[in-house]
Amino acid sequence: MDDFRRVADELAADIAAGRLRPGERLPPQRAFARRRGIAGSTANRVYRELARRGLVVGEVGRGTFVSAAERPPGPALAEPASARVDLELNHPVAPGQGALLAEGLERLRRPDVLAAALGPAGVAGTAAAREAAAALLATPGFRPAPSEVLFAGNGRQAIAAAVAALVPAGGRLGVEALTYPVIKGIAARLGVTPVPIAMDGHGLRPDALADAHRAAPLGGVYVQPTLHNPCGTTMPQERRAELAGALERLGLHAVEDRVWAFLPAGGPEPLAAHAPHRTVLVDSLSKRLAPGLSLGFTVPPAALAGRLATALRSGAWGPQGFALEAAAGWIADGTVEKVVRAKRADAASRQRIAAACLEGAAVRSDPCSYFCWWELPRRWRAETFVAAAARRGIAVTPAAAFVVGGAAAPRAVRFGLASPPPDVLARALRTLAGIAAGDPDDDAPD
Repeated sequence: MDDFRRVADELAADIAAGRLRPGERLPPQRAFARRRGIAGSTANRVYRELARRGLVVGEVGRGTFVSAAERPPGPALAEPASARVDLELNHPVAPGQGALLAEGLERLRRPDVLAAALGPAGVAGTAAAREAAAALLATPGFRPAPSEVLFAGNGRQAIAAAVAALVPAGGRLGVEALTYPVIKGIAARLGVTPVPIAMDGHGLRPDALADAHRAAPLGGVYVQPTLHNPCGTTMPQERRAELAGALERLGLHAVEDRVWAFLPAGGPEPLAAHAPHRTVLVDSLSKRLAPGLSLGFTVPPAALAGRLATALRSGAWGPQGFALEAAAGWIADGTVEKVVRAKRADAASRQRIAAACLEGAAVRSDPCSYFCWWELPRRWRAETFVAAAARRGIAVTPAAAFVVGGAAAPRAVRFGLASPPPDVLARALRTLAGIAAGDPDDDAPD
């Protein structure tokens, strides 16, 4: 008999229409059979059919639940440009991390724990969240006290609060000559002028910072010492010590962005370890875990703690209680560390793909990074190359997006490795290599 398929079709339609939502538990089979007036064996076949279609999942001892919607497959390069292979956004997701994170949420099913997590949260978080964050941010040469940690809704909000606390409206903020584009938007919103500071192969130059400050006082400096975005470089310890000395001599504070610093295992100490009284350390969970779970951390010097807390509150940049509680649990039970290890392996694997597909190209990166900086052949302008890539359904970022002020943009692009599946990434990079090997005139649109 096909009665079970008809019933399964009805439930499938309810799932497709949203009447049965992802995560919702279906009745026990015996209760379902009574409700539908069908035999228990038929109910069993209905549930098995739904599982075969990937619409439900059974969990031993808990029941049968509606599955989350499947992600659409990565676009093929033969598809139109509207179905992009996105090498601009960089949201790493490690294989199997959903299952790891799900296990860590089990305790939030307790009504008392969930009720507490859904209450209001302040920028100082909770005692458990402070302990967990301090442990997460610790390195062999640096460990903040839990009482020093403040929380924001995400890393960008933590950066905005730090800039607001350091630089008054109309003031000047030093930034690396090539920098994270979001900092330019933050500065514009706060009425702050970003001032480009010259760099070399080791990162921001302390002498150039001193020159800029002498020309007109800076309110602070934003810097990415570890896995700089977009250049992919990591500032060596000697340069960090030099920069720390310059901050002390100039009386300046730095905002140290460490959102990618989890990728180098046993990486260099933060700038905050060299200049603890002159550095506002900023980090977040979105790259470590997932973009949908955002929580920002900041560790200011004691003298700035009050100003930074006020900036977080007045900017409405504080954390959400649920994110605090979930994060504290995931850090304490080791889930974050497991996901980080998986992402380190994933990033290294993707770097090997990039090295193989772009052999001989002037690509700069780090073996543990999720992005690369590509200095294009002389015949290519960055914008022309980006347009040629877009016509093949591939999105990369031109160097102009990272330039501060009116300086000329390098003939380069940045591409991220994290978002596409590995096979799609490889095909996209081979396509880009083919574009670079050709001539821009031959690639001009009709």
